[in-house]
Amino acid sequence: MKMLFILNDAPYGLEKSYNALRIIMATQKEYPETVIHVYLMADSVFAALTNQVTPSGYYNIERMLKSIIKKEAQVRICTTCLQARGLFDAELIEGIEFGTLKHLSDWSVQDDKVLVF
Repeated sequence: MKMLFILNDAPYGLEKSYNALRIIMATQKEYPETVIHVYLMADSVFAALTNQVTPSGYYNIERMLKSIIKKEAQVRICTTCLQARGLFDAELIEGIEFGTLKHLSDWSVQDDKVLVF
């Protein structure tokens, strides 16, 4: 099975990105053969920035993204969204690739499930 997760919201404040990543982590644990694709767009591009500091005991999106990438999730970030927010030259988490609407379209058509957060 292939699953695409499209994230739109900022990494902190609302818990949509957090919940999406929790589902991905659970899926990777319970169904390791599942191919996971993640596309960060709109304000979720902030999730890809390095050196995130959160209070002790609070979830950390950077660590969560690193964990799913380590388990072979493919994560792409919307290039246009990065540029619109002045983040194109920002340091991103290792393993996150630049993405285009072509990449997103391909995954949307090819994957078995698409979840939007």
